[in-house]
Amino acid sequence: MAGEEGTHRIPGELTEEQAGRMLADMNEVIRAGEEMRKLRAEMIKLFIGLGWTQDRIARLAAMSQPAVSKQMAKYRLDDEPPPPMALSLDQHDIPWLEGRLWALAEEISETLGDTARCTRCVNAIARGKKRFTPENVDELRRLVEEDLRLHRATMPGSYQEAYDRISRGLDVPPKATTATASASVRRTLAHRIQRDRLRDDA
Repeated sequence: MAGEEGTHRIPGELTEEQAGRMLADMNEVIRAGEEMRKLRAEMIKLFIGLGWTQDRIARLAAMSQPAVSKQMAKYRLDDEPPPPMALSLDQHDIPWLEGRLWALAEEISETLGDTARCTRCVNAIARGKKRFTPENVDELRRLVEEDLRLHRATMPGSYQEAYDRISRGLDVPPKATTATASASVRRTLAHRIQRDRLRDDA
């Protein structure tokens, strides 16, 4: 029967289910790689807008100078450079808040290890298996809340304070935003800035 084709298995043969799982895993890695290349290109554009030199960008991005030069030539064709981006942690657009939540979850995961409820979700985000959909963000919020509640006595107070601010922002998102960078860039910047802030406050 046609419906049994994917489940019927002859010993020593590969099933469609097994093949499907392998290809799905490969597709996730390929997709994550493409997304990371696009994000790196956008970050380079941001650095160009900040006036950073080709040598500096090449060193930080571990890229060849010709590759960076190509990127710089491409973005010089833009009619107007993007306005300088605010790097204050206290911003309220959704990607920025998601980046802060992601950073907090990573800090909790590193502090508690495998005992953290959010560790599995954090690892899935790092591998590109989970994206920042509303459902996944809600799941991450719930797991972070559980970790903060269960380990309140051993967690720095700055973790709870950061979560309270992030949570309030996500509960009442702004109706409009003036952000010009992509969601991925803003999420990445907020993630880095929040992690550094948490480590400074620890």
